[in-house]
Amino acid sequence: MSNKTHVYRPVVEWTGNIGSGTSDYCGYERAHVVSMPGKSDILGSSDPSFRGDDARWSPEDLFVASVSACHQLWYLHLCARAGVVVLAYRDEPIGTMIEDADGGGRFASIVLHPTAKVAAGSDKAKAISLHRDAHEMCFIANSVSCPVSIEPAVIE
Repeated sequence: MSNKTHVYRPVVEWTGNIGSGTSDYCGYERAHVVSMPGKSDILGSSDPSFRGDDARWSPEDLFVASVSACHQLWYLHLCARAGVVVLAYRDEPIGTMIEDADGGGRFASIVLHPTAKVAAGSDKAKAISLHRDAHEMCFIANSVSCPVSIEPAVIE
């Protein structure tokens, strides 16, 4: 099977000029909009630790959510193929970022905590093991430099 290339082209536009641009570090908002034709806008900002708006999504929020969402979609796909009937799924991932003294930094880890509710009679051991397979297939987890681990739970 040959490789396929997929291209993504969102638009990220800064909307935080409140009059004088970036003439002063404290004189502009970190607000931005992520958009793409045919999709709802995502209102973004920096993390509040970096003068951002807590009511908007930060790049860090979106990064952790992207890893979680990709894992979820692969997991649901693999469960459907394996005959494991998932009725509900929720993850509360935790991303830990380390900020260096110079202001730079990196994510040290992401831990996913998915809980899948499966139909009575579904193979719970298989439902747990499919998380490993989903992790191996996840496009986003395969693209990041920090470790991503999974602490799954399955309930009926």
